[in-house]
Amino acid sequence: MNALTKDLMKLTAIAEEDGNKNECYRQRVHLMPPVGWLNDPNGLCQFKGIYHAFFQYSPFDAEGGVKMWGHYTSQDMIEWEYQGVTLYPDQPFDCSGVYSGCAFIEGGEMYLYYTGNVKLEDREDYDYINSGREANTVLVTSPDGMHFSRKKLLMRNSDYPSDLTLHVRDPKVWKESGTYYMLQGARTKDDAGQALIFRSEDKINWQLDSRVETEEKFGYMWECPDYFEVDGVKVFSASVQGLEGEEWKDRNVYQSGYFLVDGDIHGKYSLSDYRLWDYGFDYYAPQSFETEDGRRVQIGWMGMPDCEEYSNRTTDDGWQHCFTFPREVFVKDGIIRQRPIRELGERKMLSEETENYLETKKHTIYEAVISNIQKNQFRAVLSDELVIEYKNKRLVIEFINNRNNKVSCGRRVRYADMNTVTDVRILADESSVEVFVNDGEYVFSTRYYPEEPGIRIEAEGALIQVYELNISR
Repeated sequence: MNALTKDLMKLTAIAEEDGNKNECYRQRVHLMPPVGWLNDPNGLCQFKGIYHAFFQYSPFDAEGGVKMWGHYTSQDMIEWEYQGVTLYPDQPFDCSGVYSGCAFIEGGEMYLYYTGNVKLEDREDYDYINSGREANTVLVTSPDGMHFSRKKLLMRNSDYPSDLTLHVRDPKVWKESGTYYMLQGARTKDDAGQALIFRSEDKINWQLDSRVETEEKFGYMWECPDYFEVDGVKVFSASVQGLEGEEWKDRNVYQSGYFLVDGDIHGKYSLSDYRLWDYGFDYYAPQSFETEDGRRVQIGWMGMPDCEEYSNRTTDDGWQHCFTFPREVFVKDGIIRQRPIRELGERKMLSEETENYLETKKHTIYEAVISNIQKNQFRAVLSDELVIEYKNKRLVIEFINNRNNKVSCGRRVRYADMNTVTDVRILADESSVEVFVNDGEYVFSTRYYPEEPGIRIEAEGALIQVYELNISR
């Protein structure tokens, strides 16, 4: 442990001890930082029966800053225990931040691959895209998920293709037919987004294998790439920056979605149209992993970068952002879908049940399940401010009233077009809502800051159930 690591450990301990203890809007079923800033989920995995969620963490400033990896563990993905900081920016190849990466499990060992960020802002030619930056691929290992090896530098920008900018990052590793593969998101010098695939025989020495790209330019940068197969369907996921045009004008600044892959991802393949993982306000940089019982679970960052319309009320209390609740990704009727992990069902207690109409002000943390909706007639209002409604073949989430923007903090409306609505699940926490429509075919996530509890649901012919969540945090 070098002197810089010791200093960062001391400063982090001070920040976490002195952090604002105001519990207003702190989540109960969603992971958030102990103090300061949280963004991308990293290193998600189940290792020797324990779930691990690492996260981009800036404990010193709720508005961000130099990044390190915080660490949570859990027995069930419901209740989590904070384990402190695992990776500090303490080496020349990651001194400006321990950026995003993945966990790969093999042979009783955890392998963490990440991007070591270096900013050379004192250079005269610094522009952060083609000069004045380093994106280094780094590896650490662990036999138990708690104690980690020394860092090993694997690749520098000089090891990546020469037609790329310095924006190469976010490794995701998997094994296929005895060979290891690594995805990295990239931006070309022509400002086209793509992903690189490297291959290795030993998990340490990597060579460029191929690229994943669209026939026509699709955004200028693909961040946080992911690749997996679920229920026989191959999925390539990417968080895309720089999408322009009518289709994207009413969406978020950056998008997170996926392509279905037909063929061999590192050989001959074709990509489907791009489809969003989430149609709400707050969703970015998702990462997935396979549980030991074979489920594909995904967690995203419930935050939206560079969005001028938004101000987060929790920054006054010294923290900002959270993760989505873990979701199972599955296929039904040939469609990729998402639903809250099944472990949530073990923590639900039925509070109220009725048909057609329900109104309650009992809970701030709950799941509402609306099934067997008839004639596409559905409307829900949360805290008298957030409306979820199906009308004119469009599912809309919209903030109304907006008393001084206190509840929405600048948000207005998001939507997805669909021919019918049959069922809706609403997972509400102290300052977030996740909405799953038509058995998870469409999902909407948003932060919000209710002034008072309450939900009102109107759905013709439907069974309406509201469950209280028994979660201690």
